[in-house]
Amino acid sequence: MSRPARPPAISVEDLVTHLRDLAANLWWCWNEEGWSVFQTLDPVEWRSTNHSPLGTLERVSRARLDALAHDPIFVKRVYDGLAARMAYLGERAWFQRGAAARLKGFKVAYFCSEFGLHESIQQYAGGLGILAGDHLKSASDLGIPLVAVGLAYRHGYYVQNLHRDGSTQVLLPDYDFHRFGVEDLHTSIACPIGSRLVTARILRMMVGRVPLYLLDTDLKANAPEDRRLTEGLYKGEPILRLRQQVLLGVGGVLALKALHEHPTVLHLNEGHAAFAALQRAIDLHAPGRPVAEAFEAVRNSTVFTTHTPVPAGHDRYDPAMVVHELHGLAERGGLSSAQLADLGRVNAGDVDESFCMTILALRLARRVNGVSALHGAVSREMWRDFYGVAAAKVPITSITNGVHAKTWIDPDAERFWRESIGLRLTKQAPTASGWRRAESADPERFWKMRATLRDRLVHFVRDRMALQRKRRGEGQAAVAATYSMLDEDILTIGFARRFATYKRAPLIFHDPERLARILSNGSRPAQLVFAGKAHPRDEGGQAYAQKIFAFARDPRFVDRVAFIEDYDMHVGRMLTSGCDVWLNTPVRPYEASGTSGMKPPLHGGLNLSILDGWWPEGSDGINGWRIGDTEAVDDPDLRDARDAESLYQLLEQSVVPQFYERDEAGLPQGWIARALRSAATIPLEFNSHRMVAQYTRRMYVPAHELRGS
Repeated sequence: MSRPARPPAISVEDLVTHLRDLAANLWWCWNEEGWSVFQTLDPVEWRSTNHSPLGTLERVSRARLDALAHDPIFVKRVYDGLAARMAYLGERAWFQRGAAARLKGFKVAYFCSEFGLHESIQQYAGGLGILAGDHLKSASDLGIPLVAVGLAYRHGYYVQNLHRDGSTQVLLPDYDFHRFGVEDLHTSIACPIGSRLVTARILRMMVGRVPLYLLDTDLKANAPEDRRLTEGLYKGEPILRLRQQVLLGVGGVLALKALHEHPTVLHLNEGHAAFAALQRAIDLHAPGRPVAEAFEAVRNSTVFTTHTPVPAGHDRYDPAMVVHELHGLAERGGLSSAQLADLGRVNAGDVDESFCMTILALRLARRVNGVSALHGAVSREMWRDFYGVAAAKVPITSITNGVHAKTWIDPDAERFWRESIGLRLTKQAPTASGWRRAESADPERFWKMRATLRDRLVHFVRDRMALQRKRRGEGQAAVAATYSMLDEDILTIGFARRFATYKRAPLIFHDPERLARILSNGSRPAQLVFAGKAHPRDEGGQAYAQKIFAFARDPRFVDRVAFIEDYDMHVGRMLTSGCDVWLNTPVRPYEASGTSGMKPPLHGGLNLSILDGWWPEGSDGINGWRIGDTEAVDDPDLRDARDAESLYQLLEQSVVPQFYERDEAGLPQGWIARALRSAATIPLEFNSHRMVAQYTRRMYVPAHELRGS
């Protein structure tokens, strides 16, 4: 029986209803059939709302809605988007076709302090949140029964503006959660924190098949200090941070109980959420039985992912403060103050040792992993004293991070790969074998695609720089000058990430005169685009941003260096798609994994990176360049000089020359071969479908099966 024809026109009210429906599930944010509808709805408002469907819908005029309601092409696009989402949600995904039949009741609860889902949903600070967002999307695509838990931050992280001297101005907007597509479930919990109960309402965002539950304490029923618990990410003094982590862990478990969600596996994504395992243990504790039995049961069913490769990066608190904030929970479990404090210590009874959230997570999780092979090795060495065994025997494995290809790939690049090599990113499976054919793509068409993406980036940078200069009141001449910045046809190098000092954003400026010669070479020029945020209290990171801002205004680098304010997912997407080379210069081995460098290869971009994080696994000697070597250098000045020298030599002798070595048709065949090799090798492995499938097979399923032991 054929489907009835859809009406050529509908009422404005029905159109708005359908658009709200399409925006209600974040499926739209990684599927062009979804987001492109809202882009067409009003392109100007789409840009001004940072690509918010509901924000755009709120601002669009009645006249525009009326015109579109009578436009059969647009109406069909709306129906097609809804139909595509319905088909997606209704299909039997990878997990349902495989392991589901034998895993009765299997469900994972994924706890994280931040989630980076889309640029219009500012609930993330950096790589941890971006990784978490990609994890949820792949869990949805693969059909993994997973629920996620986090906090709803009224101010998000922060909006970064730079003053005329390059210093950072921190702006804290007050976000409207309804524009995020958040649903108020009209359910609340009372979370014990210290000597009081803090009320938190439960909000929900649907990420495809995955529900993300967010706790919000900004309620009139709460005292002002408790309303601050969900004010913003990573803000304030240690006591506020500790209480946020109690809310996330303890409150998150209480929220799942209130919603009748019954996970069999707990996944703690970083130590911030470790109190969730403690709450689960107390819930399982049977009166009259040793609490150690409950701890063991929770340990069997808990997975912990650590992301921090340096001891100083792990949250530590005064044990007395932890005991005070958790005394009610401890009493329920029959734990003394000393026993509670010892849960977060390496050495039981050592009153001089602080309480470490990572140690609590290690103690309550049988399955622990780092986020790259190198990070796994670093973590085993770091925590050998806790386990009391040689590093080689420490039970910490590794699952290397990946990126969600549909989120990060530019639509033009996706169409190119689909038409050139038959790549189908809609195939929801852990393997991405279609990328193997990338080296067979037509060089001329590939180079045209790269030119298109680079051109788009250059114009994006010019527009953003003009807006930045207007905001700073720099005058019409300065604003006009931005439109001659950069060049659409020259080698473009990008650097965009969190501005932690170990990432060494200014390293390429180690010898400014030498860099100026590289960038301003008359026949073989290059250009740099930077973006990045440091924590508002990270004075070193803020100073790095200020330093690069100053270099961008230095006469030696005029029109060849740009710094984009307020790094977010949209800026990241533009840079990773448009740049020819992605620069990464951390101090090895401080980059646990890093994922930004996994995104340029989706577009035929190349990595130029220190051998840290995921790059030792990803580099094959052809698909990018390796800066320096793996030899440790203790003297930071000597280390920086060594790595900068390696970077300059690579730029001068390989990177820049290869980009400009053209054949008779004007094609850099050597460069294209290397770029296609990058596309053929990196997305194949470094994608979040592979990552989530590995978590499922190696961590979740065994934890589920062991939970009753």
